[in-house]
Amino acid sequence: MSPQCFDLLLEKVGGRLQKFSFRKPISPECRLFMTLMYLAHGSSVYVTSRLFRMGVSTVRMIVQEVCDVLWRTLVTEYMPEVSENDWKKYSQEFNDVWNFPNCCGSIDGKHVAIQCPPNSGSLFYNYKQFHSINLMGVCDASYNFIAVDIGGYGGNSDGRILASSEFGRRLLNNQLNLPAPCQLPNSSEILPHFIVGDAAYPLKNNLFRPNPGSNLPAQQETFNNRLSRVRRTIENAFGILVARWRILKITLIMFPSSAETIVKACVILHNFVKRHSSTEYCPAGFVDRLDNAGNIVEPGEWRTLVEPLSSIPASSIQKGNNAGRSAIQNRDVLAKYVMEHPI
Repeated sequence: MSPQCFDLLLEKVGGRLQKFSFRKPISPECRLFMTLMYLAHGSSVYVTSRLFRMGVSTVRMIVQEVCDVLWRTLVTEYMPEVSENDWKKYSQEFNDVWNFPNCCGSIDGKHVAIQCPPNSGSLFYNYKQFHSINLMGVCDASYNFIAVDIGGYGGNSDGRILASSEFGRRLLNNQLNLPAPCQLPNSSEILPHFIVGDAAYPLKNNLFRPNPGSNLPAQQETFNNRLSRVRRTIENAFGILVARWRILKITLIMFPSSAETIVKACVILHNFVKRHSSTEYCPAGFVDRLDNAGNIVEPGEWRTLVEPLSSIPASSIQKGNNAGRSAIQNRDVLAKYVMEHPI
């Protein structure tokens, strides 16, 4: 974050961080700077309290207050509710950058480790064998977060988190303001606009996932490779997020509601700093460089700092009858188009 970016952030949130008391209050600049250091370095509140010569309980209180202010102040500008015109813009960007028409976003989930909450049983215990809350994110072609759902039980699958979230409810009920189906570029085929995810998500008319199974025909294998190439945008978005806000790398020793506030602040700061200080935040070479099949040619620098997401391979998912016939037909139409229009 550049000094100018910090000054802009302070200008936006400083008024809400100002305190008044008989004693000299801690300044908004100090409160904001301390919170950013805590989030960026991932140090404990005990280390932070020593650095700033404050009590541990004071540091905890300030961090929670500032994170809440950051989210409530910045979310309307840096992660607003997406309109139909915004979805069209995202779709155009995915086509221009990743050669995948009608795609409006990429979705995946990430586990944020927390201390086991009291009396929670196995609700927060995930398949990776630690307790966590779930961060489900949707990003655009430039690794900015479009929408997030934070706080789901770590023991739930990505598909279940999607179904229980407000974003998922709107997506699955066609209430997300996605643009109407349109003609694919240089083709007479008409296809709905959609979000892409890995094999953990259901196949719907507006949510595409890879073809299941192994030893697939060339057309389906090519489609899976192209979809995987596009889906790496969300993997890189999470990679940048955790590499820059390293508090997300450690186990958060706090209640789930407090951890949710921390994660919200990190996500909105990701969008804010990336817009106003992109050179410092995400320089060239920080994200993966891919070939046309979606394979990593040059790993992004974030991979040296963060463990990458482990997505479910399509070969491990068996064919089922849950997907509607129209959704399967739409995926086949796009697979044929991708095969006929190589990069």
